[in-house]
Amino acid sequence: MKLIDNPLNMLKIDWQPFASFAEDTARGAGQILMDHLGRLTHIRGKSGGNDLVTEADLSAEEFITRKIKLHFPEHSILSEENSSLQPDSEYCWVVDPLDGTTNFVHQYPEFAVSIGLQFHDHTVLGVVYNPAQRNCFTACLNQGAFLDGRPIRVSTTSVLAECLLLTGFPYRQDELWEANFELFKSFYRCSQGVRRLGAASLDLCYVASGRFDGFWEFHLKPWDICAGEFILREAGGKTSDWTGGILPFDGNRVLATNDPIHRQMINIINQPRFDLFKY
Repeated sequence: MKLIDNPLNMLKIDWQPFASFAEDTARGAGQILMDHLGRLTHIRGKSGGNDLVTEADLSAEEFITRKIKLHFPEHSILSEENSSLQPDSEYCWVVDPLDGTTNFVHQYPEFAVSIGLQFHDHTVLGVVYNPAQRNCFTACLNQGAFLDGRPIRVSTTSVLAECLLLTGFPYRQDELWEANFELFKSFYRCSQGVRRLGAASLDLCYVASGRFDGFWEFHLKPWDICAGEFILREAGGKTSDWTGGILPFDGNRVLATNDPIHRQMINIINQPRFDLFKY
């Protein structure tokens, strides 16, 4: 995920109309998800047996992409199921129509619609909407982050031993999957606990709102993190890859914190026994 190198270059653009459009679109897609909740007729696996897609994912994505193409036909769309890229476009909408599909299938209310907008490869707004709990996290460039219209900020906890952390696990069960359980145990020992909720976009927003203090995960995708990562930074948080470098757009190794504990988490991740993750 690229950081804003020079926000002054973008100040002449009013991003609020785009943000309002994104929120309205996310809420509309969320209603589609709720219409399907508990009424699914077709569920299939994708890259792995536990990586699911349903008619709800596809219907919500079709609704979002149709609205974007109607209002912004020149914009690119990068989406989990069906992208539409315009090579010369300055704008790219990064969309996850249903983050937390497994939760959704089991009617566990921890899933979301995630919509981010990038301008020249820089994220300028993010919306993450959980329709089951009617929670909408939003952020617009240099305007802070909000939950249902109320400002949110990351926590101020500075000691890892006093923190509550979040993580997730990829579908592929290989040696990295095994190693992440060891990393999980390391963080569990030196914190007040670790939770695995199953929707990365919401995980990032929960750190942004101060409910949790830090989050790590690997093998994510751009649509998993684009909006949530931006919301977290607008809420005063910090994101990076696992070495402390700029967070890559592909979401390969994500670290997101309240900032005071960032270096402490990096020090644990970069122990020699976790060198496996560097390759």
